[in-house]
Amino acid sequence: MPSFDIVSELDAHEVNNAVDQANREVGQRFDFKGTDAKYELKELVVTLHAKAEFQVKQMLDILMLKLSKRGIDVACTKVDPPVVLGQTAHQVVTLREGIESELGKKLQRLIKDSKLKVQAAIQDKQVRVTGKSRDDLQEVIRLARNAKLDMPLQFKNFRD
Repeated sequence: MPSFDIVSELDAHEVNNAVDQANREVGQRFDFKGTDAKYELKELVVTLHAKAEFQVKQMLDILMLKLSKRGIDVACTKVDPPVVLGQTAHQVVTLREGIESELGKKLQRLIKDSKLKVQAAIQDKQVRVTGKSRDDLQEVIRLARNAKLDMPLQFKNFRD
């Protein structure tokens, strides 16, 4: 039976490269000279540190630009509001990976409501779709791409 997986994955190496590029740009920009502004990356969580809230906002724009240039969809980011503590400000940007159970159930419901002859099963951080017809599976891919979901989706392991 033909099948494929719906996943939401990030390339951790490209995320690391984007954060390094953003750090280099902040270090070279005139408006950030002598401010100790920096990005820290720990397990797909980027923390922005600066002296003022407006600098953190500028750093967020730089980070989003670098992520998008490295091929990472910025829809997978969850941006917390900036926190100002005395003379410093920081902001946390979480890069979400994998399909959570709520989104998986939404995808499953979307596929079931389409009346196509396929089955969708949630497996850990992905959704496996199986069916008898390759055309039905391609219709599910088209349906998932057109759905307005808050996570970028990839389609892997298409097997005939």
